[in-house]
Amino acid sequence: MAYEAASSRYQDMQYRRSGRSGLKLPAISLGLWHNFGHARPYETQQEIVRRAFDLGVTHFDLANNYGPPPGSAETNFGRILAEDLRPYRDELIISTKAGYDMWDGPYGEWGSRKYLTASLDQSLRRMGLEYVDIFYSHRPDPDTPLEETMGALDRAVRAGKALYVGISNYTPEQTASAAEILRSLGTPLLIHQPRYSMFDRWIEDSLLDVLAEEGAGCIPFSPLAQGLLTDRYLSGIPDDSRVRTSRFLNESDLSDARLSVIRALDEVARGRGQSLAQLALAWALRDPRVTSLIIGASSVTQLEQNLGALSAPPLSSDELARIDAVLAEQTV
Repeated sequence: MAYEAASSRYQDMQYRRSGRSGLKLPAISLGLWHNFGHARPYETQQEIVRRAFDLGVTHFDLANNYGPPPGSAETNFGRILAEDLRPYRDELIISTKAGYDMWDGPYGEWGSRKYLTASLDQSLRRMGLEYVDIFYSHRPDPDTPLEETMGALDRAVRAGKALYVGISNYTPEQTASAAEILRSLGTPLLIHQPRYSMFDRWIEDSLLDVLAEEGAGCIPFSPLAQGLLTDRYLSGIPDDSRVRTSRFLNESDLSDARLSVIRALDEVARGRGQSLAQLALAWALRDPRVTSLIIGASSVTQLEQNLGALSAPPLSSDELARIDAVLAEQTV
C-alpha cells in the first residue's frame, strides 16, 4: 500500500528559524548516524522515517560516512525517498556532510575542494537527488586553507547541488573565520552542528555567542550523550548497549559518580512527569539560539517517546537551578 503522509503532520511540531536566515527547522530532527545502515532491517528504518515525517519532522540529517558501511545510510534513505517521500520533496530538509574518511588515497577525506565536490556528487547519486538542502563541512581540515574548504561549499550552492551550507565540529574561532569567508563569497553560513548535552556544555562558553553574532543557527548532535541521558543504564549495563558495542562509549563513561548524576537527573525528570531523555532534550532546547536537536532512533516507539519532550512545559528557573546543581557534582 502506497504511503500517504498524515494530514496532521504540522499540527504539533515546533519550528525554529535558523539564525537570521529564512529557513525554519523542526525543534527535533532525525539523524541517520546510527541504525540506518545495512546492518539494520530496512523495514524498521522505513517505519521510523515515515513516522517521523507524520509527526512533523521535516529534517533528515545524514553524512557520507553514515552506516555501516559508509554510504549505506544515504543509500537506504534514498530508497525511502523513492518509495515513500518523493511526492513530499519540497516539504523536506535533507542534509549531508563530508569530511571523514570515505575512500582510499589522498582525496578521500578532510576538506579539499576535490574531496568535498566528489563526495557531494556521490551522496546525491546514493540518495537519487538533484540537490541537498544543507551541505556541511563535517570537520575542519588542519592542512587545507579554510578559504579552499569554504570555497568548495560556496561552489556547491552555485552549482545548484546545495541550497545552504553549514559546518560541524568547528571551534568558535574557526566558526567566526568560516562565516567571514562565506559572507565574502555571498553564501552565508546557515548553521553549525556541534556536540552538546548536559554532559558536554562546551558550546556555552562562546560558540553560541559567535553564532548569534554571525546570524547562524545551531543544531547539536548527541543531546542524549550517546544514550547516557536515558533510562538505559539506570539498572546496569545491558549487553546490547552502546557502552558494550560502540567505540564511542566505554564503561569508564559510567563511573559510580556519573551514574549518581544520571539517577539524580532522572528524579528531576520524574518530578516533571517526563523520562530522562525527554528532560535532556527539553534542557538542550531551553536556549532560543539552539535551532534544532538531532536525535537518532532505533524504533518508532523510541522516536515517539523522545518527541514527547516537546509537549511538556518549559523548564522553570528552579528546575534549571536544580539541574545545574546536580551537574556541578560531577567528578567524572
